[in-house]
Amino acid sequence: MAQGSIRDVVDRHRVVVCVGSGGVGKTTMTAAIALDAAVRGRRVLCLTIDPAKRLANSLGLRAMTTEMQSIDPALLASVGGDGRGSLAVMMLDTKRTFDDLVTKYASSPERRDRILGNKLYQYISTSLAGTQEYMAMEKLYAVRDDERFDLVCLDTPPTSNALDFLHAPERLVGALDSQAMRWFVQAWEGAGKFSFGLVGRGAAFVLKGLSKFTGAGFLEQVAHFVTDLNDLFGGFRERARRVYESLRSRDVAFVIVTSPDPMAVTEALFFDEQLSAAGMNRQALVVNRVHGELPMPEPSESRLREIVAGRTRDGVDAAALLGKMSRALDDFRTAAVQDAAQVERLGGSIGGEVPLARVPAFQADVHDLDALRRVATHLS
Repeated sequence: MAQGSIRDVVDRHRVVVCVGSGGVGKTTMTAAIALDAAVRGRRVLCLTIDPAKRLANSLGLRAMTTEMQSIDPALLASVGGDGRGSLAVMMLDTKRTFDDLVTKYASSPERRDRILGNKLYQYISTSLAGTQEYMAMEKLYAVRDDERFDLVCLDTPPTSNALDFLHAPERLVGALDSQAMRWFVQAWEGAGKFSFGLVGRGAAFVLKGLSKFTGAGFLEQVAHFVTDLNDLFGGFRERARRVYESLRSRDVAFVIVTSPDPMAVTEALFFDEQLSAAGMNRQALVVNRVHGELPMPEPSESRLREIVAGRTRDGVDAAALLGKMSRALDDFRTAAVQDAAQVERLGGSIGGEVPLARVPAFQADVHDLDALRRVATHLS
């Protein structure tokens, strides 16, 4: 097993990106890493993706918002903070981030306003596949050099395929700058009408049919939008390239988060291969919700029955209750053996190269700062 801990990884980097499949606890792990660093004196910004309300509550907030919020220093002090560190959190605002890009790269205020006010843009900026993943990286790129912070922790979007996060920039730009989009622009003239003579007879037939079905106004709106977007592609495509390249920087550490579920482990191993192939700096593994092996009870069955009978109300069948408890213990121990096998599988593949942390399956959700701090102790 590799020497060191995730705390050591965090101390050596300016940016920590938690990646993995959906439902494995990335948001909680990101917040725990950020909290631990802040308690130890670093100035931390934690960027989250649609966190559960209980996570906001655990940080002393009513709700996570798209505005930057600073955690009360007294709360940090209550879990061991020495006053030198700070923690700010914010939730990613996909549309605002996209709006900022349009504002930055539009060639004129008129074109900027036309794009921002277009109904198609309203959809694309919030719902197009890959938009949230790309804007997460875009926001990271925008804040990583903010002098107010010396550590930025990023929680990546929950997806069924963790690879979506890495491929989002090229996929988003490709969708907006596709051959079909360019073909559509050819049918549009500066005068504001479709020129069916610019396209083949078959294409003209399709466009005429669409105009009858949707209304010419809709097609004109599409054409205006696509034409205006063409104005952005030079700067936008270059920006996407720089954002992607920034993830290969030596000061960016990827932490793969998974659960002991065999499917999640398989995806974590596959994602690790893709990170390596892309030249990304994978630095640590976290296996969340691991069942620990419990020892078998030492007293004899008859003695256990006496203990249970002495702690239950009259009329309760102690033998039946003891049987249920025994089966529950067997189930837990079976889960522990299965989890250990999956952790060993991870360790045998990549755990020898980087630190691997096991976070136990807690009896209750993380709902306060103490619980989040307890998660952090298992990471360090």
